[in-house]
Amino acid sequence: MKVEKKVISNLEKCYAMSELNHQGKRYFLVAAEKNNPCYLFSESGEKLDTVWTGPGGVMTMTQVPGSDGQFLSTRKFYSPNDSRDASIVIATPKTSVDMGLKKDGFGLEFNERIDWEIRTLCDAPFVHRFGILNRNGVNYLFVCCLKSGHEYKNDWRFPGECFAAVLPDDLSEFDKDHQLHLKKIKSGLLRNHGYCKISWNGHDAALIGCEHRQICSIPASDSVLLDFDGDGKPELGTISPFHGNSLTIYHLDEFGNYIPCWKLPDPESETEMLHATWAGNLLNKPTWVVGWRKGTRKTIAITFENGAYQTQVIDENTGCANVLHFVNSAGQDVIVATNREIDEAAMYTFSE
Repeated sequence: MKVEKKVISNLEKCYAMSELNHQGKRYFLVAAEKNNPCYLFSESGEKLDTVWTGPGGVMTMTQVPGSDGQFLSTRKFYSPNDSRDASIVIATPKTSVDMGLKKDGFGLEFNERIDWEIRTLCDAPFVHRFGILNRNGVNYLFVCCLKSGHEYKNDWRFPGECFAAVLPDDLSEFDKDHQLHLKKIKSGLLRNHGYCKISWNGHDAALIGCEHRQICSIPASDSVLLDFDGDGKPELGTISPFHGNSLTIYHLDEFGNYIPCWKLPDPESETEMLHATWAGNLLNKPTWVVGWRKGTRKTIAITFENGAYQTQVIDENTGCANVLHFVNSAGQDVIVATNREIDEAAMYTFSE
């Protein structure tokens, strides 16, 4: 596997990303963890627009299904110790301002700047991750809050919670004074950090990671399900414990139990604060991309080949916080990474 890297921005504490489709064209967003901007990029990695300059605190962004460039974003989650005022906002592209047409590397034309309207969808103290799940044609907003209360630094006495609400097709009625009502569906989730949208029994589902016994008793800050070995059963990959340094893959046995089958062989003293995670097909192979923010600060790709798990280094000394995968218009696999610890957003293009 060959990897070509391109630095696309130097954004302080860059963190969250999302694909975005607007006016028939593909873009992606990169936003900051602290009080910094959110940028819009073309799929070739050219910075086109500033969606907002602050306040930041963005952990998650995702496009509203069926919309023309409208997306939801967390706001003011600055850290587990500073997120009581967090919320979910609606960002809507308005009339484009024509600053002259350019062409990106794939011959696509675009306007340089878009007017954006930012409104509150709902207040959600300590919201860290969220997603939009569809069932029987209805979209549901699924919200994961890291904790439910806070009185002092590193206070974990108040476990996290999950909320849900039907997400209407038209979000124009919502603002700070007219908010979407969230219904609590799960509580008692200590360090409710990880969220991954998966398909389960043919339906959208949410896989969450916390210190709470569910399908696996290991406390995990993030988890993925992916059939690495092609036996038809999804393996469970976990980062453990919370922001931990242990990376493990579990195999589902004939009794329905997840049994550890592989652990990252790197010394745990070099893999501190495992954080970035994405799982899916990369170059037509089931792949788990993982990055960590301390120690060697590597980003790696994990695959199952010739009967064994293999790792390949994508980058190192970068401290990646999150990764976003897409296939570009030329059919190439692309990963965009927010290399938080060096204030760098980078694009990696993969080939055989």
